[in-house]
Amino acid sequence: MPAHTAFWPQRLPYAITPPVTSLWVNLQVSTMRYPNKLALVFMGKAWTYTELMQDAEKLASALRQLGVQKGDRVVLNMQNCPQWVIAHFAILRLDAVVVPVNPMNRMEELKHYILDPDARVAVTSADLAPELAAASNALEPSLRLKHLLVTQFTDVFAAANLGPDEMPPAWHDWLLPVRDLPVLQGGQVHAWAQALQTPVELPPVSANSDDLAVLPYTSGTTGLPKGCMHTHGSIMHNAVASGLWSNSTPENVGLGVVPMFHITGMVSVMHASIYIGATLILMPRWDRELAGRLISKWQVTHWTNIPTMVIDLLGSPNLSQFDLSSLQNIGGGGAAMPEPVAQRLIDQFNLRYIEGYGLTETAAPSHSNPPDTPKKQCLGIPFMSVDSRVVDPETLQELPQGQSGEIVMAGPQIFKGYWKRPDATAAAFFERDGKSFFRSGDMGRVDEEGYFFMTDRLKRMINASGFKVWPAEVEALMFRHPAIQEACIIATKDAYRGESVKAVVVLRSTHQDQVSAQDIMDWCRENMAVYKVPRSVEFIDALPKSGSGKVMWRMLQEAEMEKNQ
Repeated sequence: MPAHTAFWPQRLPYAITPPVTSLWVNLQVSTMRYPNKLALVFMGKAWTYTELMQDAEKLASALRQLGVQKGDRVVLNMQNCPQWVIAHFAILRLDAVVVPVNPMNRMEELKHYILDPDARVAVTSADLAPELAAASNALEPSLRLKHLLVTQFTDVFAAANLGPDEMPPAWHDWLLPVRDLPVLQGGQVHAWAQALQTPVELPPVSANSDDLAVLPYTSGTTGLPKGCMHTHGSIMHNAVASGLWSNSTPENVGLGVVPMFHITGMVSVMHASIYIGATLILMPRWDRELAGRLISKWQVTHWTNIPTMVIDLLGSPNLSQFDLSSLQNIGGGGAAMPEPVAQRLIDQFNLRYIEGYGLTETAAPSHSNPPDTPKKQCLGIPFMSVDSRVVDPETLQELPQGQSGEIVMAGPQIFKGYWKRPDATAAAFFERDGKSFFRSGDMGRVDEEGYFFMTDRLKRMINASGFKVWPAEVEALMFRHPAIQEACIIATKDAYRGESVKAVVVLRSTHQDQVSAQDIMDWCRENMAVYKVPRSVEFIDALPKSGSGKVMWRMLQEAEMEKNQ
């Protein structure tokens, strides 16, 4: 037996047999079991499971009238809110495919999420609708969206009636109704409230575990993001396993602040909560004071997060006024939890921070620390049903304990491949011992007790507060700037975020001394998601290149690291 089995939670099997039904059935079953139980709470308003399911079926009916059929890809672009959950399950109700999109993306980035999945219908919120419509309008007529379904936050609650305990004052204007909806060239814009008024009969649910359910996108070293094909089965496995691993029951109260467009928020928070019939307290974005009040008021028991959120909450001047005694399980990933903060959680709140590791391709956790025996700044042990190993990235031969190599994994939660990218799919997998192993691109080692630790990255990637920034994607966007001749994106150390984005730029001769670093950063802020925007810009005369003409980004990266030492 592998060494880590000695630390396996005794109450749990090493592998599970998840349901083979559609993810929609999870909501249906929880509604049958707990019709009057709270499913969602958002800004002071609550939805029972019955209300949530009814709203999802009404929206499914609206989408059906817009032509959505089994297998169609539907873009879902909004921040955490009840409408996100309602729309997600409405799409699944039609056996269609959810394409979750980061709400921070701007027009140039959004074009890809319409083009690549061949989407013709999108659901978004009024604050994001202009950007999504502009992205569609910029495409060739035959490739544009045909329908844009737009919700106001006031479709589900009255923002004006909320006090500071339910909504920070700074959010008030953002949540107010937007009067002028955008024009969708060659298509139609539909108001959420009106779309729900004329229900039609829905076809029976026919999707099973092998059917495509979700198409989340992940970037990489070669530019444009790739769609990860996840089936009902791959998502179902980790929804069920996440609940088991975290000692969950239907009495859970979870804090849903990790973005649900992201695989962790979608699977380990939302789907796991719906599957067991728990209650989820939603936050559209992070605010430490609101988080502290919500944990106190609703007696939150489970909180999945990124470490910077915990650091921020513990730094609140009002920390002593918050009641955090209800928290039973707290953990997350995306970045390592600093040792002093983890120790403070133990000393002050008797909470062990449970770190985990996973990728979009693995439906969130592929590794997690056992809740009873976690190690600090550790990826954990292979998750339920997972076979994970460390291999030589060149030969793919398994390496001995303690030696650093590429982390690979096999299991039922692994995606089925990259959408329209058979070449990338083939490169990401290899066969061994009758199993298909996915190559993570991350370097790690295994200690004598079977716990995995990250040692380095095989992939070129920047980790800014848990958000993955892929330099090639940012560089491709920056080349659109008329003053930029060449750009190379590297990481720079950041005391709070861990890493931040830095751009090393060569200006065109026609623009020398005409553009400042701030001008470049301002332009980037207008054209890409804020977490990708360079926090610093350095101008140089020429980028270092190899004999074959490739930019030697590693040389620039190493020089930057030496500066920060």
